[in-house]
Amino acid sequence: MAENKLTPLQQVEADRKAAAAAKVNKSSRIFSDEEKATRKERVGKAKDALTRSVGMKGDHVVAGRAALKKYLQQMNEPNQPDDQRFEMLVEAPFKAPPKKRDNNRGF
Repeated sequence: MAENKLTPLQQVEADRKAAAAAKVNKSSRIFSDEEKATRKERVGKAKDALTRSVGMKGDHVVAGRAALKKYLQQMNEPNQPDDQRFEMLVEAPFKAPPKKRDNNRGF
Protein backbone atom coordinates (compact mmCIF):
# COMPACT_ATOMS: atom_id res chain seq x y z
CA MET A 1 0.00 0.00 0.00
CA ALA A 2 2.92 2.32 0.74
CA GLU A 3 4.22 1.77 -2.80
CA ASN A 4 1.14 3.39 -4.40
CA LYS A 5 1.31 6.55 -2.34
CA LEU A 6 2.78 9.55 -4.16
CA THR A 7 5.28 11.89 -2.63
CA PRO A 8 4.18 15.53 -2.38
CA LEU A 9 6.37 16.44 -5.35
CA GLN A 10 4.92 13.61 -7.45
CA GLN A 11 1.40 14.66 -6.44
CA VAL A 12 2.03 18.26 -7.49
CA GLU A 13 3.40 17.07 -10.84
CA ALA A 14 0.43 14.74 -11.38
CA ASP A 15 -2.00 17.57 -10.54
CA ARG A 16 -0.20 19.90 -12.96
CA LYS A 17 -0.37 17.34 -15.77
CA ALA A 18 -4.06 16.66 -15.06
CA ALA A 19 -4.84 20.39 -15.14
CA ALA A 20 -2.95 20.80 -18.42
CA ALA A 21 -4.83 17.87 -19.96
CA ALA A 22 -8.16 19.25 -18.77
CA LYS A 23 -7.32 22.63 -20.25
CA VAL A 24 -6.54 21.07 -23.64
CA ASN A 25 -9.74 18.99 -23.66
CA LYS A 26 -11.96 21.81 -22.41
CA SER A 27 -14.75 22.78 -24.76
CA SER A 28 -15.65 26.44 -24.73
CA ARG A 29 -19.17 27.38 -23.84
CA ILE A 30 -21.06 29.12 -26.62
CA PHE A 31 -23.48 31.88 -25.65
CA SER A 32 -26.48 32.87 -27.75
CA ASP A 33 -27.00 36.49 -28.78
CA GLU A 34 -29.73 36.84 -26.16
CA GLU A 35 -27.43 35.55 -23.42
CA LYS A 36 -24.66 37.87 -24.59
CA ALA A 37 -26.99 40.86 -24.43
CA THR A 38 -28.19 39.90 -20.95
CA ARG A 39 -24.63 39.41 -19.72
CA LYS A 40 -23.50 42.72 -21.19
CA GLU A 41 -26.42 44.55 -19.58
CA ARG A 42 -25.76 42.94 -16.19
CA VAL A 43 -22.05 43.76 -16.33
CA GLY A 44 -22.92 47.37 -17.13
CA LYS A 45 -25.36 47.59 -14.21
CA ALA A 46 -22.91 45.95 -11.80
CA LYS A 47 -20.05 48.23 -12.80
CA ASP A 48 -22.32 51.28 -12.56
CA ALA A 49 -23.38 50.26 -9.04
CA LEU A 50 -19.73 49.81 -8.06
CA THR A 51 -18.76 53.26 -9.34
CA ARG A 52 -21.74 54.96 -7.69
CA SER A 53 -21.03 53.33 -4.33
CA VAL A 54 -17.36 54.35 -4.12
CA GLY A 55 -17.71 57.17 -1.57
CA MET A 56 -20.41 55.56 0.57
CA LYS A 57 -19.81 54.31 4.09
CA GLY A 58 -21.24 51.49 6.13
CA ASP A 59 -20.89 47.76 6.61
CA HIS A 60 -23.68 47.10 4.13
CA VAL A 61 -21.73 48.99 1.44
CA VAL A 62 -18.64 46.84 1.93
CA ALA A 63 -20.66 43.63 1.79
CA GLY A 64 -22.66 44.79 -1.24
CA ARG A 65 -19.56 45.82 -3.16
CA ALA A 66 -17.90 42.49 -2.34
CA ALA A 67 -20.95 40.61 -3.64
CA LEU A 68 -20.90 42.60 -6.88
CA LYS A 69 -17.18 41.98 -7.36
CA LYS A 70 -17.67 38.26 -6.73
CA TYR A 71 -20.51 38.24 -9.27
CA LEU A 72 -18.29 39.87 -11.90
CA GLN A 73 -15.47 37.40 -11.19
CA GLN A 74 -17.78 34.41 -11.58
CA MET A 75 -19.61 35.49 -14.75
CA ASN A 76 -18.58 32.36 -16.65
CA GLU A 77 -19.76 29.87 -14.08
CA PRO A 78 -22.99 28.02 -14.90
CA ASN A 79 -25.05 29.02 -11.85
CA GLN A 80 -26.06 32.65 -12.31
CA PRO A 81 -28.65 34.49 -10.21
CA ASP A 82 -32.08 35.13 -11.66
CA ASP A 83 -33.23 38.66 -12.47
CA GLN A 84 -34.78 39.36 -9.05
CA ARG A 85 -31.69 38.19 -7.17
CA PHE A 86 -29.42 40.18 -9.49
CA GLU A 87 -31.42 43.36 -8.82
CA MET A 88 -30.98 42.73 -5.09
CA LEU A 89 -27.21 42.45 -5.67
CA VAL A 90 -27.12 45.74 -7.56
CA GLU A 91 -29.13 47.60 -4.90
CA ALA A 92 -27.31 46.06 -1.90
CA PRO A 93 -24.71 48.84 -1.45
CA PHE A 94 -27.42 51.52 -1.44
CA LYS A 95 -29.96 50.01 0.96
CA ALA A 96 -29.06 50.23 4.61
CA PRO A 97 -30.30 47.27 6.64
CA PRO A 98 -33.08 48.02 9.12
CA LYS A 99 -31.80 49.04 12.53
CA LYS A 100 -32.19 46.60 15.37
CA ARG A 101 -34.77 47.70 17.88
CA ASP A 102 -34.02 47.47 21.51
CA ASN A 103 -37.12 46.48 23.46
CA ASN A 104 -35.48 46.86 26.87
CA ARG A 105 -37.37 49.64 28.63
CA GLY A 106 -35.52 49.35 31.91
CA PHE A 107 -38.15 47.47 33.89
